[in-house]
Amino acid sequence: MNRLTFLLAKLTRNEAALQAMSRPVEGELTGKRVALIGNARSLSQGGFGPRIDAHDLVIRINNAPIPDTATHGARTDWMAMSMPAPRDIIAARAPSRLLWMTRKRKRLPWGLVSDQRFFLNPVENVTRLRSELGAPPTTGAMLIDLLVRSDATEISLFGFDFFKSLSLSGNRTAAQVKHDFTSEADWVARLIETDPRLKLCRADADTTEDTE
Repeated sequence: MNRLTFLLAKLTRNEAALQAMSRPVEGELTGKRVALIGNARSLSQGGFGPRIDAHDLVIRINNAPIPDTATHGARTDWMAMSMPAPRDIIAARAPSRLLWMTRKRKRLPWGLVSDQRFFLNPVENVTRLRSELGAPPTTGAMLIDLLVRSDATEISLFGFDFFKSLSLSGNRTAAQVKHDFTSEADWVARLIETDPRLKLCRADADTTEDTE
């Protein structure tokens, strides 16, 4: 697909044509211990950095802020996004995979689609999750959904407090975004009850213990 064909496919919402550019990631998760790093500010209150980097695969979200490797780890094996990430951040993180998670195709840049690391989350996955949550899912929720449907052996969530401490990626409050964080927190809690691979690793003023 050349750039003109891509632009036409994006404008006409030709999902099949766009998916033809995507390289599946599911097989790369088989047997892996995965750390998914959210952007909650509360992650800076813990010392999870070494534990994060000890995983087989470390996934970060959007601009993937790493204010301190002691709390956030240093590695970025996959970068997942719902908005274009600056090229210098992608270059600095040097991920082996670039995942576009949102169903919003108009934001999808040619530079990402033409990259051999590109993966496109199918629209039907987002639509299904949106129906389950009753609101548009966050990038983190879409990634959790992808991971629990994979053959990963362990899925550890760091930096997820469902917007209680806001996000490192911006200054908006929960009332200013379209997501339902209570619904997402309840959904993750249900997943943890039924999937022993999934762990929520919380860092706050009172504890740095795992919550399962």
